[in-house]
Amino acid sequence: MSEYQVTQIGALDQWRDHFGGFSEASSRNGRRMVDHELPMQHIGMSANALEPGEEAGYWHTHNRIEELYIFLEGHGQMGLGDDVIDVGPGTVVRVGQGVARTWRARPDSEGQLRWICIRGGADPLPHVPNDGAVDATSPMPW
Repeated sequence: MSEYQVTQIGALDQWRDHFGGFSEASSRNGRRMVDHELPMQHIGMSANALEPGEEAGYWHTHNRIEELYIFLEGHGQMGLGDDVIDVGPGTVVRVGQGVARTWRARPDSEGQLRWICIRGGADPLPHVPNDGAVDATSPMPW
């Protein structure tokens, strides 16, 4: 087996067809746990879609994991501790350990709220990756 894998999560307008979660109680339409399909070791990812007016329905925190939410379409809000922020296309939110979070699609959103959530843990990453190597001698494959 090679050290890369590929999956297709579909176009944004197909994300609502997914059903998933970490447990039966937290599974819902519009969630695909990509890291359950690919053998990820240090990161996780979900593709998400909520209908206008739909919400997570729960708060949650992580003790060892931070999350990065990348909003692609629609308009919504995130509850972050005591704060509520507006989110929409191009909004990127990092949520650290111990911060309670929840989210919803605004009722007046012109379409589904769609976002990717990336989870990371283990050791902190360096500001500048220090484990890479540039190969300027190999020709481009195209």
